Amino acid sequence: MSTEEISRGLKHYRRIAKQDVLRAPETPNPDAFRVHAESRREIYSALSDCAAAGSSEDVINRALDYYRQLPFVTGTKEGEFPEIKGKENALENFFLMIGLDPKVRREARKDRKSLQDFLTGK
Repeated sequence: MSTEEISRGLKHYRRIAKQDVLRAPETPNPDAFRVHAESRREIYSALSDCAAAGSSEDVINRALDYYRQLPFVTGTKEGEFPEIKGKENALENFFLMIGLDPKVRREARKDRKSLQDFLTGK
């Protein structure tokens, strides 16, 4: 994909996240829903900035770096760690959008820390 195509896709995702921020008060857990949506917007904005300044490969590498930095929060209760879950969701949406080879995502996933190691700074 070209950086322009990536930028258009990210703009679309940012709009959805903004709509989610606005509708957060209507949800059963408004604070967690809002934080999740804001975290997604943050990732989409950062990747958009990267697309404006670099190549498609730069954007993909940046997204993979962000993904590697996230701890695993799979299996935690709904509403827990909404910022991390939002970022993870945004990055996985991005990977789907660009058609990233699932093997590449799995390799990056292997580098992620457990939540416990993340929280203790290991």
